[in-house]
Formats: sequence, C-alpha cells, structure tokens
Amino acid sequence: MGRDEHNQSKGKNRLAQTPKNQLSDGRDIEFNEEFADFDDKQAQARSRAADKRAKKK
Repeated sequence: MGRDEHNQSKGKNRLAQTPKNQLSDGRDIEFNEEFADFDDKQAQARSRAADKRAKKK
C-alpha cells in the first residue's frame, strides 16, 4: 500500500508540501537591461527558445 491518508492517524499534525520560507509572494521582479550580464542574456534567449518550442506543440 502506498503513502496515503489510510495509514495516517487522525489527530496527527502534517507538514505542508512547501515550507513557508520557500513560498513566493506572487510579485514579479522587473528586469533591467542595463544591469544584465552575459549569463542573464543567455538565459533569456534560452527561455524564448523554450517558449517557442512549447507553443509549437
């Protein structure tokens, strides 16, 4: 049998899947082209290429 609710005790406290210190606040961070280095620009190019591949499917 797998890890499911049937093997848990009813009164036991459970931990969240994502720890509170890793939760996102939902805010987007603005990117400034002035402060971008070579790695940032490469990451953006890879991201755009991945988006194009995903949209083709």
